[in-house]
Amino acid sequence: MINVDTLKTAFAREYGASSLPVQYFFAPGRVNLIGEHIDYNGGHVFPAALTLGIYGALRARRDGLIVLKSTNAAPMVTVDLNKPIINTSSDGWGNYPKGVIKHLLDCGFAVKGCDILFSGNLPEGTGLSSSAALLVLTAFMLRTANGDRHIDRTELAKFCQKVENQFIGLNCGIMDQFSVVIGKRNCAVLLNCETLNYQYVPIVLKGYSLVIMNTNKKRELADSKYNERRSECEQALHIIQRYQPIDNLCQATLADVENYLADDVLRRRARHVIAENNRVHAAVGLLEKGDIVGFARLVTESHMSLKNDYEVTGHELDAIVASALKAPGCIGARMTGAGFGGCAIALTETAKLEEFKSVVAAEYKGRTGRTAAFYVAGIADGVNKIAG
Repeated sequence: MINVDTLKTAFAREYGASSLPVQYFFAPGRVNLIGEHIDYNGGHVFPAALTLGIYGALRARRDGLIVLKSTNAAPMVTVDLNKPIINTSSDGWGNYPKGVIKHLLDCGFAVKGCDILFSGNLPEGTGLSSSAALLVLTAFMLRTANGDRHIDRTELAKFCQKVENQFIGLNCGIMDQFSVVIGKRNCAVLLNCETLNYQYVPIVLKGYSLVIMNTNKKRELADSKYNERRSECEQALHIIQRYQPIDNLCQATLADVENYLADDVLRRRARHVIAENNRVHAAVGLLEKGDIVGFARLVTESHMSLKNDYEVTGHELDAIVASALKAPGCIGARMTGAGFGGCAIALTETAKLEEFKSVVAAEYKGRTGRTAAFYVAGIADGVNKIAG
């Protein structure tokens, strides 16, 4: 378990004592309740920030170096603020904060030397936005530590998306960074990815719990397939635009898909995008009426669409969702994140939670030979400075 006290101890062990103060921060991971692979198609998504996330501790230095360490990963990375900052494969995870530092400097923000320690309880590469949490946390820490008291949170999300696009090389949408920045306790965020307008929707699950199920299958193909799916959607959009005055794929209709897309692959990709966007709006309406069972039904429909039309699930995600749907108390389940491994979510009766986990663990082990992990996380606020 991570808290400020354990972070203090770890920071002192890594960097030693000093008279200079240490500042502490937290950035949540995120789970997308429904609305997958439509953030880059101009649609609506419905994520929530998690109580699982990444903590950060920062203390100023008297030179022009930023030293980056993590309790979760090697190596230690040192950034000299007076030298060019480039993406280097040997720096591994450190390229994420390096990208933030470079872009802050490029944008004219003041950045001074400091020691930073990261420590998280967010499983990496599982579709819970550990990368976005690390980017947002680094940017928020450095700007706060350098005296910025008026951080525009929407601009912060857009800034971190730009870092991931340009420095890391992943052509991601805005959902992950936005969720980490703008999250609100006990609420999901209905986000229009085209305009970035959003509204909070209270999540009241009554006698049910939201369970995150980790397949322990790393998302090995996610980056390359993500860019491939994005390209396919762009192709579908360009074809439909010959006939309809639309700006993004989510503005098309299912009739447009059937009428104008002859290629089977492009037709199925577009069908998922449009149907998934429709499901997001329906899901919000059901939650506002307190219809948890109806919401859960849409969650399962989302998984089937991602499996059959968008083809981003894979053996492990399909196995854990199938296992969950057979388990006592479960009313809906789907993959979450980019796919090809990582995590799925399930809605299950709280009274049957332990039985659910036991049954799913055994069933999934039998289907895949892998051991699943389960998290019953709460819904948290976005990135923040925390008391030390």
